[in-house]
Amino acid sequence: MTSLPLWAQTAGLLILSNVFMTFAWYGHLKNLASKPWWIAALVSWGIALFEYLLQVPGNRIGYAGGISLAQLKIMQEVITLTVFVPFALFYMNEPFKLDYLWAALCMLGAVYFIFR
Repeated sequence: MTSLPLWAQTAGLLILSNVFMTFAWYGHLKNLASKPWWIAALVSWGIALFEYLLQVPGNRIGYAGGISLAQLKIMQEVITLTVFVPFALFYMNEPFKLDYLWAALCMLGAVYFIFR
């Protein structure tokens, strides 16, 4: 069985890490709103540990595989927006805004310029 290409391994690890990051950064706004901020911070740090356990190897694999630092950063930003919008809409019950679309179009421009 052939292993996944390095870019796919990188993207997969960064997607998974971003799911943890999004919950660490924003999940407490819904789940721990009535708790003191320091409890939310401790819970968030616990969740963020899993983010780092995926993000660090993802970036290392990508960088060793020839993805530049700038490309890794733009890849992460695109993944962040891709994970954040469904999180905001479906988990946090935020209304859809056209600003998400405009932000995505700006990110497409960033992808073009960094990966060309």
